[in-house]
Amino acid sequence: MQRKEYLKNIKRVVVKAGTSSVTDKGAISREKIRRLADDAAGLIERGYQVVIVTSGAISAGAGLLGKDRGNLTIPERQALASVGQALLVNEYRLCFAEKGRVVGQVLLTEEDIKNRRRFLNGRHTIDALLGMGVIPIVNENDTVAVDEIKFGDNDTLSAHVACLIDAQLLIILSDVDGFFWNMDDEKPVEKIEKIIPEISERAGDAGSIGGTGGMVTKLRAAELMLGLGEKMIIAKSSENVLNRIMDGENIGTIFYGDNKRLTGKKRWVSLNKPKGALTLDSGAVNAICNGKKSLLASGIIRCGGEFDMGETVNIEDDSGRLLGRGIVNYKSRELEHIIGKNTKEIKKILGGTFYDEVVNRDNLILFDS
Repeated sequence: MQRKEYLKNIKRVVVKAGTSSVTDKGAISREKIRRLADDAAGLIERGYQVVIVTSGAISAGAGLLGKDRGNLTIPERQALASVGQALLVNEYRLCFAEKGRVVGQVLLTEEDIKNRRRFLNGRHTIDALLGMGVIPIVNENDTVAVDEIKFGDNDTLSAHVACLIDAQLLIILSDVDGFFWNMDDEKPVEKIEKIIPEISERAGDAGSIGGTGGMVTKLRAAELMLGLGEKMIIAKSSENVLNRIMDGENIGTIFYGDNKRLTGKKRWVSLNKPKGALTLDSGAVNAICNGKKSLLASGIIRCGGEFDMGETVNIEDDSGRLLGRGIVNYKSRELEHIIGKNTKEIKKILGGTFYDEVVNRDNLILFDS
């Protein structure tokens, strides 16, 4: 299949601009941002909706204040992010203004994705911006984020943003041409359908100077996108690369599997980090995988981890194979008393207030179906 065929139904695109794509010698590069703005504006003129996830805030702050970002405390990094965010978004504002376009800034933490209400609020805000013809410029809110609420890298953030707004394509612009099996290969791999262990082993772990990611984080983003049933491309940042990609040129590496596209609440479920795991017997596996049923306590044989009602858990068979993920209606300490029990027994154990399902079908995603 030709590359253009893979991209023919794309309407919404998230573009992740890495630090190397917006900085030069440790400082913000207006030339690079102008090139990106020209390219993105071209997509918008062709009818695409574009959201940009940008790196570079801390580097921008460090460059302006003459700081070495490699020797900073957490408060210093947050302070530099505060300075850099203002500088960075202003550069985007000026460059897009040259094309007659308006930008809006959106700052997120992982907590904004994990919380269902904040997730929906974020989606509605970005939808409204796009409806007004405004280009959302998204970054992690590094001024307040700590380890517990950090994405950690903007590759991961960009995949979460793509999920947030139902984008069909994520384009990660970087300083590499794509994914290579071997460093001495002339061309990157053209298409990857699944992140197999051999691919992960070849990823390495180094990012560019000033960046926080590398091929490992890009593959993690690709895995998220494939899980959503969407597409991702890794490509080297260059002149008009976005429009050339959408024209069907074989640029970079495309990640495109055959997973069913997730919609609605199941997209949000897929991005939540699991707090535990439920192991099912063969009857329950058959019921949820083939019978399209909800998960009942009677089919659970083990409960692992500590979690509260409303949190996400992995769903596994008795061999440990990961089947999917779901939002539980019980706390782990309650589940420990009712696994393997039927409804009548659960009522005796927990009293009058209980749920028929441990995981409702609407809050359950299966990875291979």
